[in-house]
Amino acid sequence: MALGDSYTIGTGLTDESRNFPSLLAKKLGEESGIKVALVNLGVNGYTTADLIREELPVAQGLRPELVTILIGANDLVQGSDESTYRSRLGTVYDALGLMGLPARRVLALSIPDFSGLPGAAPFGPARELRSRIDAFNGMAQSEAASRGFRYVDITAISRAAGDTNGWVAGDGLHPGPAQHRAIADQLWSLLDPVIKER
Repeated sequence: MALGDSYTIGTGLTDESRNFPSLLAKKLGEESGIKVALVNLGVNGYTTADLIREELPVAQGLRPELVTILIGANDLVQGSDESTYRSRLGTVYDALGLMGLPARRVLALSIPDFSGLPGAAPFGPARELRSRIDAFNGMAQSEAASRGFRYVDITAISRAAGDTNGWVAGDGLHPGPAQHRAIADQLWSLLDPVIKER
């Protein structure tokens, strides 16, 4: 199960099967022989408040064996303060903790760094955006660690030069297929040992 916003659903991609949750689910099925049913609840533009209101009720009706969560970019650009973000993220993480799956099967992803991309210009100066992204990610990391979730830093991937062909989506703001592939590969490298314990 994947929770989140535009990064999770794959906004900017011409084919949503190339978003990181779909790529990860495919890899999981191929490598483990497990029949994987992906439920991607990500919605473009969602904040933590939207996720709590709309995605969590659906998620709580499922029995996921693995969860990825990537949320916060829209909180940031809509001017949420750090304490509000931390509180709402804590609410989300607490709800996930009550779902009964082992904590190591919750992958909490950092917010990618979109600050230097052309599409980010309306949201403020790049330096300020980058500073806020780092602050929000620091909170997400500490909240995840306190619950035993796996925190996955994909911000470093987003800051890499990457393959210019397909690294950034055509909208100039979201990851392109090559970057989604890199994210999925990083998640798999962490997940592979956990699946082998299954």
